[in-house]
Amino acid sequence: MAKHIFVTGGVVSSLGKGLTCASIGMLLEHRGLRIRLQKFDPYINVDPGTMSPYQHGEVYVLDDGAETDLDLGHYERFTNAPLSRECNYTTGKIYLSVIEKERHGDFLGRTVQVIPHVTDEIKSAVRKLASDDVDVVITEIGGTVGDIEGLPFLEAIRQFALDVGKQNCLYIHLTLIPFLKAAGEAKTKPTQHSVSQLRQIGIQPDILICRTERPLAKDEAQKIALFCNVESRAVIEERDKEFSIYEVPLSLVENKLDELIVEKLNLRAKPLEIGDWRQLLQRIKNPAHEVTVAVVGKYIKHHDAYKSVYEALDHAGIALDSRVLVRKVEAEDIEREGAEKCLGGMDGILVPGGFGDRGIAGKIEAVRYARERKIPYFGICLGLQCALVEFARNVAGLEDANTTEIDRNCRHPVVCMLDDQYDITHLGGTMRLGSYPCVLVEGSRAHEAYGSLLVHERHRHRYEFNNQYRQQFAAHGLLVSGTSPDGKLVEVIELPDHPWFVAVQCHPEFKSKPTKAQPLFYGFVQASLKNREGKKRGESSRPRTDIPAAAVSAS
Repeated sequence: MAKHIFVTGGVVSSLGKGLTCASIGMLLEHRGLRIRLQKFDPYINVDPGTMSPYQHGEVYVLDDGAETDLDLGHYERFTNAPLSRECNYTTGKIYLSVIEKERHGDFLGRTVQVIPHVTDEIKSAVRKLASDDVDVVITEIGGTVGDIEGLPFLEAIRQFALDVGKQNCLYIHLTLIPFLKAAGEAKTKPTQHSVSQLRQIGIQPDILICRTERPLAKDEAQKIALFCNVESRAVIEERDKEFSIYEVPLSLVENKLDELIVEKLNLRAKPLEIGDWRQLLQRIKNPAHEVTVAVVGKYIKHHDAYKSVYEALDHAGIALDSRVLVRKVEAEDIEREGAEKCLGGMDGILVPGGFGDRGIAGKIEAVRYARERKIPYFGICLGLQCALVEFARNVAGLEDANTTEIDRNCRHPVVCMLDDQYDITHLGGTMRLGSYPCVLVEGSRAHEAYGSLLVHERHRHRYEFNNQYRQQFAAHGLLVSGTSPDGKLVEVIELPDHPWFVAVQCHPEFKSKPTKAQPLFYGFVQASLKNREGKKRGESSRPRTDIPAAAVSAS
């Protein structure tokens, strides 16, 4: 029987439950255990796909097309556990399933209630991951104890221990120990109240993980243990990290959390070996090089809106023994102040995805600046579409070129809606979502980066390159270096006469790991480093001259 770890949060939100769950998963994997990870989000939306990035941060897309919470990105980056749509449930998704069953007549005329019908649906979602080939299922409960919308999930995990036996369940509560400067001391009362609320529901935490800015004094830990009814050794300090989120697992190891979990769940596990992770942190803390990259976006004020992009840049930096300094540039600032002021001195420029017309002009100007100044450019999703519009207007001579997302009646719709999107009336879960194959042109930059002619990346978009303009663009020097296997959908474009100019319709950031940098991000950061070194030597960036003739003709 699989064992279960349930992770809850208290005092305040955004304490890092997702990172903690991912770190626990990583440690258990390094002890030879097979794990699965899952998150329950209490909000009513069926999934985060229709939510604003300002409200929710990025939408993390899985191979099977599920639009999920960004914490699942942490799960994938820290562990090798497979993720699917069964790994992220919201209140909306749970209730939708219950209501559909009621409409189908599955309840045989009974009154449908939160208990037992909703809680049974939640428990069923947990059981879906507890297969014979899994040792431990880690389930994160989003939100904070005391939130009214989270009560059904807490009640469900309380019941779950009765169903499978308390010896097969472990409750971990993540909380905050605030430090009051005026009083000059840390306060444990918020944690006491948070645990008290859990105990009123019927859940007694087995382990408390305490987020703190400063070291947790022994007497403070003992006080927490006494008032919260846990062992002193089960009060785990998790101090704020100075360098990187990838320090979190080592902090938990120092406090022997993995040993405690193995003991309390009576798991058969091998000794912990994390030498590879320690080496990773050494490279993060002591890089040999430094490079500055501008990320030009429309949700820049919300760091989590481009969370996976920033992480993928860091991963490429780790692989290249370099610190990647990200300058977050609001696309609208470029519109007001000009590209030179906002982007001058950058070693590389990246334009990520997004929706709507706000900031589009600034993104297009950023593309032009990168193209004309021979600065390495990487476009992702909307970043590809902006590159096409810019190329059409300023190279191909199509002054009225645009994307139909912005102007439905433009004279030259170089970017238009996918054919299968025109009849869609519901917005949620209806885009081109999930992993799709892409065939690359031999000798192209993309092929050079991947080292393969067939790759798979995840998508999330409704618009595409209008094939009517492919020959015209090729005549002006644009290379279509990646397409769908049938050749109908353009997935990757490049400019061969540029040092490094690559744009993709997919979201490659979702498949990057700290231990394995995503190939295109690696290539982009590597090109940015070369650009930086060239500027130091007083050299101008040089275009590529080794592009095979076969690759050019393939457009």
